[in-house]
Amino acid sequence: MNIKSKLLLGAALAVALPLTAAHAADPDLVVFDWAGFEDKNLLGSYIEKHGQLPTYALYGDDDEAFQKVASGFKADVAHPCSQMVSKYRDAGLIEPWDVSRISNFDQIAPRFLESAIFKDETGVWYIPTDYAYTAIAYNTADVTEEEVASVDVFLNPKFAGRISLPDNTDDIWSLALLATGVSDWTNLTEEQFQAGAAWLREAHPNVVAYWADPSELSQLMAGGQVQVAWTWNDSIALMREDGHPVGFQRQAKEGAATWFCGYVNLKEGPGSEDKAYDFINAWLDDSSAKGLMDGFGYASTNNRAMAAIPAEELIAADVSPIDTTLLAQTPIDNQMRDRMLEEFEKIKAGF
Repeated sequence: MNIKSKLLLGAALAVALPLTAAHAADPDLVVFDWAGFEDKNLLGSYIEKHGQLPTYALYGDDDEAFQKVASGFKADVAHPCSQMVSKYRDAGLIEPWDVSRISNFDQIAPRFLESAIFKDETGVWYIPTDYAYTAIAYNTADVTEEEVASVDVFLNPKFAGRISLPDNTDDIWSLALLATGVSDWTNLTEEQFQAGAAWLREAHPNVVAYWADPSELSQLMAGGQVQVAWTWNDSIALMREDGHPVGFQRQAKEGAATWFCGYVNLKEGPGSEDKAYDFINAWLDDSSAKGLMDGFGYASTNNRAMAAIPAEELIAADVSPIDTTLLAQTPIDNQMRDRMLEEFEKIKAGF
């Protein structure tokens, strides 16, 4: 299945099905995951051992997923991005992984485990698996490189009504903070928060749509409604696969955002703990890195696997290292993140 059909199908099922419904497969492991990640190219060794994919329940937003689990939804593992892990820990919803059972744990790039939220004296609470960037997508037929040299392109009246921003708290605030000179969001001041909110309010009238998933954005850009967007790598991969003229400006004057996601071990999961470890081992297997990059435009946290991929392929997928300011979407104070969410909802509503 190609990128487009996979993400469109996953997004459609995430909307159409109740979250208690799932892709029926291996009944002994329930994976609560982003729409589109039910991909055999990420789980070769799991399928080889068990003959089928796990059962998947799908979601489209980190906050939605957390609320569902906190409300009692039962799964064995879930795939939050890093800034959400503290919420799962604080709510008592997860338990540590036994890393002695994870064969490639020592291949995970150390920078992904630096936070005490992920790894402390009580254990390893999070297994980072995938990362990429949030940056400026633009239609290269209508927008010049000079026009996207700064994130202030989103304030440019030339593109009023032709801009799309993410309907996602973390990504939207990474943009606002970079735009206002902040590259570390772990200890925001009141002044920095208010400056970011003011910038978002200034950008809001230019926005034709806040995209909810990559396939939605790719359709908006392919149809010409949107010329400039703040987005992830997979939107770019979708559009390039269909032959649309799209660029990905990861080195704007103010910088770009970088994020990573991974898996948590949910307490009282209904399935097999052994299969949960088979699942995470498959994800971190060297062979899965290429499937992740080709299928999603994302990079693996497995250093050895990434080193084996030719540099020109990394560049083509926009996951090669870049020399620019990066705002890392790492964990922040939960009260601040809740405040960001509330403020963003007000801005979208026109307040």
